[in-house]
Amino acid sequence: MSEQPWHSVPLNDIYKELESSKTGLSKSEAEESFKKYGPNKLSKKREFKALKIFINQFKSFLVGLLVVAIIISYFIGSTVDAVVIGIIVILNTILGFAQEFKAERAVESLKKMSAPKAIVLREGKPVEISADQLVPGDVIVINEGDRIPADARLIEAPNLETDESALTGESNSVIKMVSVFKEEKISIADRKNMVFMNTTVTRGRATAIVVSTGMSTEIGKIAKSISEQKSPPTPLQEKLSVVAKNLGFAALAISFLVFALGALRGEDLIEMFTAAISLAVAAVPEGLPAVVTITLAMGLRRMAKAKSIIRKLPVVETLGSATIICSDKTGTLTKNEMTVKQMYTNHQLINVSGSGYEPEGYFTKLNKTFDPLKNKNSELLLRAGAMCTTASLTHDHEWKIVGDPTEGALLVSSKKAGMDKESMLKNHVFVGEIPFDSGRKMMSVIYEKDGKKIAYIKGAPEILLSKSTHIFYNGSVRKLTAEDKKKIHAVLDKMTSSALRVLGIGYRYVSSSKKYTSQNIETKIIFVGLQAMIDPPRPEVKEAINISRSAGIETVMITGDHASTAGAIATELGLMTKDDKVMIGIELDKYSDDKLYSAIENVRVFARVSPEHKLRIVNTLKSKGHVVAMTGDGINDAPALKVADIGIAMGIKGTDVSKEASDMILMDDNYNSIVKAVEEGRGIFDNIKKFIRYLISCNVGEVMAIFVAMLIGLPLPLIAVQILWMNLLTDGLPALALGFDPPTRDIMLQSPRGTKEGAISKDTWIFSIFVGLSIMVSTLLLFWMYLDNGLNYARTIAFSTIVVAQMFNVFNSRDDKSIFENPSALFNNKLLLLALLMSVLLQILVVHVGIVGQYFGTVPLSLADWGFVVLAGSLVLFVIETKKKFRIKTAETQ
Repeated sequence: MSEQPWHSVPLNDIYKELESSKTGLSKSEAEESFKKYGPNKLSKKREFKALKIFINQFKSFLVGLLVVAIIISYFIGSTVDAVVIGIIVILNTILGFAQEFKAERAVESLKKMSAPKAIVLREGKPVEISADQLVPGDVIVINEGDRIPADARLIEAPNLETDESALTGESNSVIKMVSVFKEEKISIADRKNMVFMNTTVTRGRATAIVVSTGMSTEIGKIAKSISEQKSPPTPLQEKLSVVAKNLGFAALAISFLVFALGALRGEDLIEMFTAAISLAVAAVPEGLPAVVTITLAMGLRRMAKAKSIIRKLPVVETLGSATIICSDKTGTLTKNEMTVKQMYTNHQLINVSGSGYEPEGYFTKLNKTFDPLKNKNSELLLRAGAMCTTASLTHDHEWKIVGDPTEGALLVSSKKAGMDKESMLKNHVFVGEIPFDSGRKMMSVIYEKDGKKIAYIKGAPEILLSKSTHIFYNGSVRKLTAEDKKKIHAVLDKMTSSALRVLGIGYRYVSSSKKYTSQNIETKIIFVGLQAMIDPPRPEVKEAINISRSAGIETVMITGDHASTAGAIATELGLMTKDDKVMIGIELDKYSDDKLYSAIENVRVFARVSPEHKLRIVNTLKSKGHVVAMTGDGINDAPALKVADIGIAMGIKGTDVSKEASDMILMDDNYNSIVKAVEEGRGIFDNIKKFIRYLISCNVGEVMAIFVAMLIGLPLPLIAVQILWMNLLTDGLPALALGFDPPTRDIMLQSPRGTKEGAISKDTWIFSIFVGLSIMVSTLLLFWMYLDNGLNYARTIAFSTIVVAQMFNVFNSRDDKSIFENPSALFNNKLLLLALLMSVLLQILVVHVGIVGQYFGTVPLSLADWGFVVLAGSLVLFVIETKKKFRIKTAETQ
């Protein structure tokens, strides 16, 4: 396809050039084009990530020292030691590489899960596909808040405005149009009949034909010389990096003392040097960053399967601290299957049967079957409702709504009466649209019908009524009286108190000479009637709210709906108690910051609020010390999502702008998924704490055993290769398997974690000291007892005792509660049991296979010896678990 000045080419010529039409491509045509043009994405600078990760394993200062030790050992004739240490260093490197590479792959796969979507027309029918599957010739549908997925020429663009600052640097919204520009050479900013990849829709909707994808787009041309930025480390990873460095310095200091003590006592200097350096390497948990990343990534994959996509890793840490969930009502606390149940027109109530999006049902008035098409008022109410929508009702095995579910309910109610929007469009020519705005809570669509311009208008009933001057009554128009308004408000109150969501519907004829704005269209409206729909609460949400309350998390409903509707749903879900209150937007405006600060703890429902109110609510809750999770779906919700500690965008009804501003996306728009994400987030953080506790405590045990042995005059209980081997076993499979531990049974009965509480707490250091002392005592006691059997025999005993103790220590690290309280927890992580078995078998191999033992300085042990080793190694389990049990009992008696 040749480069074209697409802004200056007539649409019919574009259709011809791209072998497309206004109804888009067929599935087979799109597949053929995809083979020709490839995926619609910006290519990145090629990176040799695997090689880079491998090389990074050798950049550690401590590993560098170990390499020096290998070289020295080789040149003084200790070839066996040099070879064995070299092999273990390589094994450690391979393990580190495997962990980091797996983490990198896991993070990349998570990025694919949150890839942007696009709505395209396939033979005239709207279909949602991954944006990277778009090809030139595709006709796309874009709505307010969407991120534009490719460069495209506009076909229809009523009141369309876009933010092109990502491309042009111009901060003001650009008003778009469909006219052809004859000048071929004009700036991107002046191509107002085009939309461009990675820009966003700030107002209106449009259909457009894709003309360029991927690197052929305007943003792609710029990106050719730009590579993607690497994600920064999370706060947790940064904290762990600092801890690892501090441990490294401490380990070097202790290693220097060990070396100095050995030298003063006349020990072999090379042996002492390699042992000291090996001790420093073993003391630093180099595997921490990779294991943290893998645990985070695997946890995020589990979250993704549970319909929660985490966009920013730090939110995993924040989830465990959440104290308030500010949730939208429609679709999040409710099913988002809007169904019109009642209509009100001509001061008469009409009931509608049926549920969901199946257009099957009938109408009754005064308990008698009623044909709405035989009545001018009900026919106009249904027609105006259906025509004032941008959604579409489709059927492919089942009936579905593409677009807003509330608009979908209006299409279904008209379809039940035998009215079809597509059929009505034959005598309605689309002229323009004033999109729904959460501030004014109204929407208008203008058509030409029978030579006249008519605007169909829908919106919040009280607002539409306030702008109405006339009423359509008994098939004709008359003045709207105070008595009419009183009757309508009485019905409205009854509907909303029954948890029905109500839309007011009206119309007016407009002059063709006027510019269509909300100011001149949404005034002097002719009121037609109400359509009331129900969106029942999700059955699982009530239990989820109770679970979150048990976890110390309160839920606040924030909705644009009527206060009575919101209050009825909140009461049904058990969200409100008799002491809680509903606050509406107008009331919120009257509150000073101080008054709101005092009152907000007792408000469980905010109704009839705007996005600006959301921002104020979040800031007030945060000022009271709460960690706030906030849901949002609209373009105007972005500020509140950014300010919230956890910004949660809706995956189904959310705009691309809200998703970009969020930390997390709910793929099913379901409150229950937020609670599951909190539980999973707590579980992930707990698992990170587990293997941090495990690695540090094991390393403290090794250091204590060697350092104290040197202090009290014992020979070196471990040689370099043995220290490095233990490090390999500890940092390897058991630590990784701890990251797959299931959440503890009471994880959602615990209070939210304090925001200042880190993964390495004071308790972790106390735990590590107790573990270290236990391992040191059991190891040195056996080492001293077996010294008469020879130094190699005693070292084999000490070596095996520490390895076995570290395997027992895995169980200490898993829970703050004693395993004696819940023995079944020993068997709920099969991967961990397999990892422990593998580690023990590898240790037996090192001890009992003669040729391997030569290199590790080990000798075979008897069955009785192994009995003593297991008994001594298990000491750490009984000491720590008894300490836990005693602490728990003490806490219970206080």
